[in-house]
Amino acid sequence: MNAHVSSASTGAPDVLPGEPRWLDVEEQKAWRAWLYSAQLLLDRLDRELTHETGISHAYYEILVALSETEDRMLRMSELADRCLSSRSRLSHAVSRLEERGWVRRQVCPGDGRGQLAVLTDEGFAALEAAAPVHVESVRTHLFDQLTPEQVEHMRDLGETLLRHLDPNSRR
Repeated sequence: MNAHVSSASTGAPDVLPGEPRWLDVEEQKAWRAWLYSAQLLLDRLDRELTHETGISHAYYEILVALSETEDRMLRMSELADRCLSSRSRLSHAVSRLEERGWVRRQVCPGDGRGQLAVLTDEGFAALEAAAPVHVESVRTHLFDQLTPEQVEHMRDLGETLLRHLDPNSRR
């Protein structure tokens, strides 16, 4: 249900305290178009990357996050935060990447309780091989479909939402 009664004088919805602020028809269309297109895009990127390289998009993002640090290593907790993953899910993924020889764990120096995930040379090579496949997929399914003005609006929208949803982000 998303119907509401509008005030005749202002055109704004009359909302009683404690009542939901329902989306109007245009907001509903915008929300669903954005949600479904984002889900379809992520699914397409994952399927193509996995098919072409054997690396899922989730594993690719872990390798990217590690590759973007100075020493190609991060505390497991920070890596989980960067990848928007639970610590248990990230630990499982890192175990799979360890099996491939792409990541190794080591104890944090000066803090025996913490663990670091470290990108190996083999993992970096796998990332380098997968990156052209990933970027071509992003270009084909996203940027080639948009005008330069739409890309500018997409960036503005994304930055606005990031400031709201992740105000302390280093992204």
